[in-house]
Amino acid sequence: MDSFRIDKYLWAIRLFKTRSEATEACNGNKVKLGGVNAKPSKAVKAGDVLEIRKGPALYTYKVLKVAENRMGAQLVPEFAEDLTPEAERAKLHAPRETVVLQRDRGTGRPTKRDRRQLEDLMDSMDF
Repeated sequence: MDSFRIDKYLWAIRLFKTRSEATEACNGNKVKLGGVNAKPSKAVKAGDVLEIRKGPALYTYKVLKVAENRMGAQLVPEFAEDLTPEAERAKLHAPRETVVLQRDRGTGRPTKRDRRQLEDLMDSMDF
């Protein structure tokens, strides 16, 4: 077989724990095939380049062979070549900024004006 469903392929090469997770990633526009969003039923073949967004990092893989069945982790390099730049992997270990907002006790619920000021503050911080 020279082509296969992308969701089943992603599951087979162990990028997702379940096939339904792979399908959800495709439906959520987190998987691209050749730079274009891929639906779960899109056919993948040898030579294709896949981009998978997982959290803050964008992983890149080249399809070497298509796989129908899930395989052991040792066999994955025969079916997919990892082209992910080291800069993307570093994003996983980058420190995350945490913003803690606190209201004084007894001031009650925030008003609409307070909420708008808070939203403006968060937008100006540019996350």
